[in-house]
Amino acid sequence: MEGIFDQTRVESEIHALEERTSQPTFWEDASLAQSLLQEMNALKERIAPLQGVAQRLSDLEVMAELLAEEETADAATLEELLTEAKRLEKELARLALETLLSGEYDKSDAILEIQAGAGGTDACDWVRLLQRMYVRWAENRGYKAEVVEESEGDIDGLKNTTIMIHGKNAYGYLMAEHGVHRLVRISPYDSNKRRQTSFARVEVLPDIGEEIKIEINPDDLRIDYYRSSGAGGQHVNKTDSAVRLVHLPTNIVVTCQNERSQHKNKAMAMQVLQARLIALEQQQSEQRRANLRGEAKANEWGSQDRSYVFHPYTLVKDVRTNYETGDVIGVMNGNIDPFMDAWLQWRQAQKNQVAD
Repeated sequence: MEGIFDQTRVESEIHALEERTSQPTFWEDASLAQSLLQEMNALKERIAPLQGVAQRLSDLEVMAELLAEEETADAATLEELLTEAKRLEKELARLALETLLSGEYDKSDAILEIQAGAGGTDACDWVRLLQRMYVRWAENRGYKAEVVEESEGDIDGLKNTTIMIHGKNAYGYLMAEHGVHRLVRISPYDSNKRRQTSFARVEVLPDIGEEIKIEINPDDLRIDYYRSSGAGGQHVNKTDSAVRLVHLPTNIVVTCQNERSQHKNKAMAMQVLQARLIALEQQQSEQRRANLRGEAKANEWGSQDRSYVFHPYTLVKDVRTNYETGDVIGVMNGNIDPFMDAWLQWRQAQKNQVAD
């Protein structure tokens, strides 16, 4: 891990910067001083997790040595040592995994768009279930999930939805979810209780926020205001607070109706539009297209990247990585980290093959 984090070199750079900050003339150039301080703090932040684990490991070693010197080991202390060792093992695995998040936007927040595919009402219900799964996942990780737009199905469920997820490495992790998700279950909408297969496409974009440099010509935009649909009380039905943006040169359409304020909905829609334009620019490079949006597939039979089987057995399997689990309930409650871990390792293996 020290080698992966390049700890020796980083600590050497920190030491050199600390020596510069201690010089009497350091603040003569305030702009340069601020830049050097930011650089030093970034380096410290980079290796702080590893240093923390190293200190905990050192404490464990001391505890183990003390236990070894005792004629009769204290059972409670031994149990505490073993428990902490298991925690450290998981922490090291997590740190190793984060080293795979090296993409340009991997540390960014994420914009998650889910769209119903083949399957009719069941597909719309599948979008709603996936929306709940990703919101639960975000909550489990301490991230903030914000549903910024959803379009109701004709009978039930959602035709599409957009979720903004705020948290460190949100985009890097959620890239594993990009693709077509297939659901197999007994349809609750079929009076004959027949098995139904339905599809939904998940698209993941990086929310770069203020870093976005895309300039949008106002003449290239058509802005429509309309009344929101769905839940929201009387206010929803009385004001044209929902916003639809159409970027005429690319025909990209973004809608937002979650906020009661027309101004907030417009700002949110602009943020999503900018992210989509950034992704569109990146597609000009095949490598960046693969990193940002992945290969486009039909939202139907034969195109799934992950399958969720509720009947006649329970299984969730990712076609790309071959990772699978029978814990469908756990997955639908947001326990999808193992799929993300497997995908990150699979992606790194793909990169290594290209390099070779």
